[in-house]
Amino acid sequence: MITTLPFDIIANELARLRATHPLVHLLTNEVVQEITANVLLAVGASPAMIVAEEEVAPFAAISGALLVNVGTLYPARLAAMKQAVAAANRAGVPWTLDPVAAGVLEYRTLACREFMRCKPAAIRGNASEILALAGFDGSGRGVDTTAGSDAAIEAAGQLARSTGAIVAVTGETDFITDGKLTWATPWGHAVMTKVVGTGCALSALVAAFTAHAPNRFDAVAAACAVAGLCGERAASTSRGPGSFKADFLDALYLLTPEKLREQAA
Repeated sequence: MITTLPFDIIANELARLRATHPLVHLLTNEVVQEITANVLLAVGASPAMIVAEEEVAPFAAISGALLVNVGTLYPARLAAMKQAVAAANRAGVPWTLDPVAAGVLEYRTLACREFMRCKPAAIRGNASEILALAGFDGSGRGVDTTAGSDAAIEAAGQLARSTGAIVAVTGETDFITDGKLTWATPWGHAVMTKVVGTGCALSALVAAFTAHAPNRFDAVAAACAVAGLCGERAASTSRGPGSFKADFLDALYLLTPEKLREQAA
């Protein structure tokens, strides 16, 4: 069963995030660190990018959530990620996997499949990435997908059941599943694909919303909804990709639970 995520859930999850101001440990794509940090600051979280192998384990253990994004993967970064994930699991810290370009290149695909066995709280990817991780033909092209998000709903459910993670397959409409139920968040705008880092920043939002979350299913879906709604707002006020980035950050900063509840009325 697929249901559009209600605005009152989005409002409640945003209020919870703002109240807890979670510290989020970001092991992310080196290309997108600036926009990722600014997105988390704008929404009300606290980003940190601790990457040295000597520091990742103790820092992951004291964080509210961890993001593992394999966009710019190399041996030292992979080793640090493995240490951070192990420490997060020992400390009960939820962590999110962003399997960038999984299914396209063997090195990162094998790494992602190993991470899938390490109990991620959430997995956020495009249709090609989710299809590939679930064992289907992903048909990806680098970081881009050649499939619509609706084509990966079955794969996302299968992946959720096999890993225990909440799986978000994102695209024109985002679908978020726990393997039994599926939320849809049908918001966003095509210009978001013209700004580098919006997808990776969404994965950071997912991680932030999972921190201290009593209901991770609602939390992950709310993260996708917030990004989509703010993307729509920014697209309506911006003139193109350059101004969109600034307007997107402003929209995240200015979004309130009260405004969301007004839309639910």
